[in-house]
Amino acid sequence: MLCSMSFGRPLGISLSQFNRRTIRAALRPVSKKVPSSLNIMAKDDAADDLLPDKDAAKEFYAKYEPKEILGRGVSSTVRRCIEKESGREYAAKIIDLSTDAENVSMQESTIQEIRILRIVAGHPYIIELHDVFESNTFIFLVFELCKNGELFDHLTTVVTLSEKKTRYIMKQVFEAIEHVHKKSIVHRDIKPENILLDENLNVKLTDFGFARVLKEDEKLSELCGTPGYLAPEVLKINMFEDYNEGYGQEVDIWACGVVMYTLLVGCPPFWHRKQMVMLRNIMEGKYSLTTPEWEDITDAPKDLIRKLLVVDPKKRLTVSEALEHPFFQVMQWETNLSELKKTFKHSSSSMSETHYQSKKFEAKKLFRFGILCVRAVVRIRRLKYTPEPLSIAVAQVDPYRIKSLRKVIDACAFRVYGHWVKKGEGQNRAALFENFPKTEVKQLFLASPQPDS
Repeated sequence: MLCSMSFGRPLGISLSQFNRRTIRAALRPVSKKVPSSLNIMAKDDAADDLLPDKDAAKEFYAKYEPKEILGRGVSSTVRRCIEKESGREYAAKIIDLSTDAENVSMQESTIQEIRILRIVAGHPYIIELHDVFESNTFIFLVFELCKNGELFDHLTTVVTLSEKKTRYIMKQVFEAIEHVHKKSIVHRDIKPENILLDENLNVKLTDFGFARVLKEDEKLSELCGTPGYLAPEVLKINMFEDYNEGYGQEVDIWACGVVMYTLLVGCPPFWHRKQMVMLRNIMEGKYSLTTPEWEDITDAPKDLIRKLLVVDPKKRLTVSEALEHPFFQVMQWETNLSELKKTFKHSSSSMSETHYQSKKFEAKKLFRFGILCVRAVVRIRRLKYTPEPLSIAVAQVDPYRIKSLRKVIDACAFRVYGHWVKKGEGQNRAALFENFPKTEVKQLFLASPQPDS
């Protein structure tokens, strides 16, 4: 999916008591199947799929040439398309109003999303809505094309991201959300599936289907979003009748904490095979930063995650405070170091061109000495994070505790089973990280007599 795919509406559920069946139904992932009965459609032999009839979308076909399908939603399809006049590629989200019994509501939701996209337009890390067309049965949203797809799929390929890459991506995400929040808008569906990557691997925040423009001091109460990324206050207001505080933009900050946690270690913080346990973990803020995969991660990202995943929204960081966190200040050091290296390189080439031949001042030696000093400073700064030598004894008892072996294990698991990972909670990537033996089985194994070697 290379463009905003999901087009949901708030579930609008208000629970008077803790009802497991109801909450499960409310949070069940939306089906990705395309309805079989489609009206006013024409056959696309190349893609073996269906396209809107040209009579039903004259304006769109006059300006764009639709190509292959990039992804599907419940009532929408995303296709690559080419603008005839310029030859530029775009992603067209084609929303079919004829298949939805509540097509009036769908149309209103689409108009609301378009309005919000235009309010937040112009930011480098937010998807650009290029064009809009509307007919009686279809709405066409033409977006910029992000050729590297979703962050979700990228993470499935690489399993985890380094602190440096996580810092690079999360800084862009926070800057996009800061822009959204300054417009008095709450996104309500921040997750890797809704973060696209362009050809330069820059972030593009997308899918504003759940977004809302907030009035001054307004609080929301609808239950909407994706289960694993829901903030505690969203669940509480829909589960407990005595909780009536509502929620606001703080829910986006919580979701960013979940995304950042997932990028660093590959699995989300609250996932559990039993969804009710997962929801309870979210409401209690129950997660771990002490498992083996966290041992090689520095304190700065851990501290930021702790301050993002705070159950009380009033004590949670704001987006501006998150950007001021020391984790992102390291980025300034890396940028300055990069510029310093460029300056040294430029100075070296300039010196070689002038053929400076003074015996008292040797530019090349001074340059080399400068580089060695820079390297020494960098190594000293990173010394406390340098991993210990590989221990055979530890590897035999708990190989997953050793970073190099852990990367091999995770890479093999995702190489073999990566295709199994889906966007729904039923096939969550976290299941591939469940590598701890059950206590009972382990105790039986240890208690059983071992054969003589």
